[in-house]
Amino acid sequence: MAATKIAPELLDQPVEPWVLADPTDVVTPDGTAIAAKFYVPARPLGAVLLVPAMGVAQSFYAKFAHWLTSEGFAVVTFDYRGMGESRRGSLRAVAADIVTWAEQDVTAVLRELERRVPGVPITWIGHSLGGQIIPFVRDRGRVEKIITIGTGNGYWRLNVPKLRRKVWLLWWFAHPVLTPMFGYFPGGRIGMVGDLPRNVITQWRKWCLQPDYAAGDGPAVRELYEGVTTPITAFSLTDDEMMSEDSVRTIHDLYANAPRTMRRLTPDELGVERVGHFGAFRDSMRNPLWKGRIRRELAE
Repeated sequence: MAATKIAPELLDQPVEPWVLADPTDVVTPDGTAIAAKFYVPARPLGAVLLVPAMGVAQSFYAKFAHWLTSEGFAVVTFDYRGMGESRRGSLRAVAADIVTWAEQDVTAVLRELERRVPGVPITWIGHSLGGQIIPFVRDRGRVEKIITIGTGNGYWRLNVPKLRRKVWLLWWFAHPVLTPMFGYFPGGRIGMVGDLPRNVITQWRKWCLQPDYAAGDGPAVRELYEGVTTPITAFSLTDDEMMSEDSVRTIHDLYANAPRTMRRLTPDELGVERVGHFGAFRDSMRNPLWKGRIRRELAE
């Protein structure tokens, strides 16, 4: 059973000094070492599993993790195998696909978070891909609440119009030509997504060419999405350069049996000129988004 929710009055109490644990390798069920960092306050009110976007290193989320910990929450950030600090050696040797990242890597980090911070409610905060792969994660039922940020259906026809032209180049030229040539996708060299393992980009392409994204793989996968019953709050931005409003809606529609709250925000509401797909985790969002909205979600 999940831990009980945080008493709202506890959130108003002063937070004791917190520490950043030394970088740690978390070992997955299949024996792979995943680089993770645990931010732990003296007396955690709750815990946050911060699940990254495709091609985004955990260091990108460091300021957000620091802020969450200053608010009293233990936080773990990590890199999928082959990515960021979890990249050990050549990507040609990484056989993982996206489902492996979820089933093995995220599962292991979630279990380690629960071991280190027992007895407190766990919130899943997923950025983009981090909100798409929830159904494939073992022990996902241990999570009390899910918050997605910039998560949408990657089906290419649901991308915003400007991006559609770029993904056509990615899916019908760059990946088919470059991945076999290099043994992995060298996205860092061409300014597309970043370097990705062969099977990750191949599976991602398949999903992005299916209207129902990952659920297009068949009834068994659709049932995994329908098996998620944890409440979800979805934050999306009107100026997201990747995810259209339809893409956000349709990916969350797959979570048919989860209570869903959709929060679509404009830059004007947040008092800034631009947010986009990645801006929600920048320090400029500390007051308007982190304190103004996400903290409230963590308390409910």
